[in-house]
Amino acid sequence: MKSRTPVKIATPIVLLTAAFALTSRPVVAQDTKIQGVIDGRSGPTMSLKTVNSPPDTTVLLTDTTDVGEVEGVFHGRTKQMPMTALIPGLPVQVSGSMNAQNQFAADSVKFKGSDLKAAMDAQAGLQPTMQKVAANTAQIQQTEAQVAAQQAALKAQQAQLTAEQQKIAANKAAIAEDNKRFGELGQYNILGEATVYFGNGKTTVDPQYQTQLIQLCQQAKGVTAYILQVQGYASAVGSAALNQRLSSERANAVTAILEQQGGIPLTNMLAPGAMGTSSQVDSDKTAEGQAENRRVVVRILQNKGISGT
Repeated sequence: MKSRTPVKIATPIVLLTAAFALTSRPVVAQDTKIQGVIDGRSGPTMSLKTVNSPPDTTVLLTDTTDVGEVEGVFHGRTKQMPMTALIPGLPVQVSGSMNAQNQFAADSVKFKGSDLKAAMDAQAGLQPTMQKVAANTAQIQQTEAQVAAQQAALKAQQAQLTAEQQKIAANKAAIAEDNKRFGELGQYNILGEATVYFGNGKTTVDPQYQTQLIQLCQQAKGVTAYILQVQGYASAVGSAALNQRLSSERANAVTAILEQQGGIPLTNMLAPGAMGTSSQVDSDKTAEGQAENRRVVVRILQNKGISGT
């Protein structure tokens, strides 16, 4: 009787070990190739415009990325190239895969030599154009700044001109009023007169003239329908504006005495006239002549129609 050969039965542990060995083999990601045109570089990445979906792809370049120019009729040879050759406008073929950060990491970037030359020529032609655009932009900005400055200056000049025109208009109105007022004096008779002299640059009436002015006021009160005319003058020493102001203040000072001490109502006085340096009675080349010109003249006037003359 033949002996039977024992049959070995695999234990569950052996079966599990075999299954684990089959399932735990590393899965190598398959390389992906994409084609497109570089339209930008930023740090370690470049933007690739592709015809596939999505149309724009960001490619990560690393130190291990192989950059090469394909050569030969069948592109069988590859010439190693620096990464700086990856310029915008260059058509490329990128081989790589998605990394753990969900980026398309490039293992290799290939391109044709003719495409690189065309991209470089395009860059060379574009550079002068960009320089012209930058120069034109700078010129436009400079022109706009100049126009803005000119407009601001013109606005300031216009405001100053308006102010000057207003002053001129006011002066013309005052002059016209004075001309009207003093132009009517031909219709009057002068029945009395007093002159008050002032020190250089002074506008205060010296007490010695107050008695003279009060006596003139008393004389005026005896005249029917009298009017007192007050005219202030200045010497021609100093600026015209200063002399005009001095003549006005001197006339006002005398008018105050006529009203307050002489009892003459303002209705019987012509508005004080600031005559400035007009009607000089003596030469301003001497101190004596200057003193004669620093004066206020007060006259008693009566209309000729009333006096019958």
